[in-house]
Amino acid sequence: MGRMGLIRGHRAASAYPWRTRAREACFTGAMKVGITTFITDEGIQPAPLAEALEERGFDSLLLHEHSHVPVKRETPFLMGGELPRMYYRTLDPFVALTAAAAVTGDLLLGTGIALLVQRDVIHTAKAVATLDLVSGGRVIFGVGTGWSREEMRNHGTDPRTRGALLNEQLAAIKEIWTRDEAEFHGEYVDFDPIFCWPKPVQRPHPPLYIGGDGKAALKRVAAYGDGWMPHSAGDPSQVRPQLDQLAEVCGDVPVIVASVPPRPELIAAYAEAGADRVALTLPTLPEAETLRTLDEITALVSDARVLR
Repeated sequence: MGRMGLIRGHRAASAYPWRTRAREACFTGAMKVGITTFITDEGIQPAPLAEALEERGFDSLLLHEHSHVPVKRETPFLMGGELPRMYYRTLDPFVALTAAAAVTGDLLLGTGIALLVQRDVIHTAKAVATLDLVSGGRVIFGVGTGWSREEMRNHGTDPRTRGALLNEQLAAIKEIWTRDEAEFHGEYVDFDPIFCWPKPVQRPHPPLYIGGDGKAALKRVAAYGDGWMPHSAGDPSQVRPQLDQLAEVCGDVPVIVASVPPRPELIAAYAEAGADRVALTLPTLPEAETLRTLDEITALVSDARVLR
């Protein structure tokens, strides 16, 4: 079967075995640390990056998604200023993560986030389930509504109703993953009974992490999600208030904080506040530079654990 994840053997099909390990780690005060990045045609490729992450003990790899960048843009970039180059050149996350799965055995593979409102729900259900199969049950599916209105419109999505669309897509994708004959009838998603295999290895399905920082995202976590994937706070003093708002709306659910700047004091603050995972921002660079940067981040993570 080559070097695909299948040769490493499927993990147990019980509900999220890696989450159980994460909770056990939390009992000892250990927070898992992964990486969030853009993989492009100009930077390190997914297979060598994944191998490097696993060799250095990182827990997960989360990839951003943008299908394209409209030439004429009206929506301001969320971070301000010009849109960075990697947004224009990012690879398809599921193809890239499949390449990563083929050369790793334990690294968790996810989206941080996938723009589900710009995707066909049936094709996406199959893509995620296929990745979960070939990786032996290592998928984290982070989803969100996105921010670029022009990008959404090019996919036929009305930005004004993207939240309602996402809610229906999440419900529909669970039906596809968990039923042999799945059907869904909503205002935005509507299909008669279908067969769609493969089914995910993880049971009942790969965990759905809801991206976003506002009240709408938190309500979506409570209604449809298995966890929350907020953006990083900018300052350590903001970390505990950020995570406290989740408990007020959703109770105790897993948290993966995405796009965390690799600063020891910020990493330590999230560990102390009880985050299950952080995904540190890795800049998009050529392979040699990326490997040097990973070594620097590895040292910073060690420093953060000392600070704790």
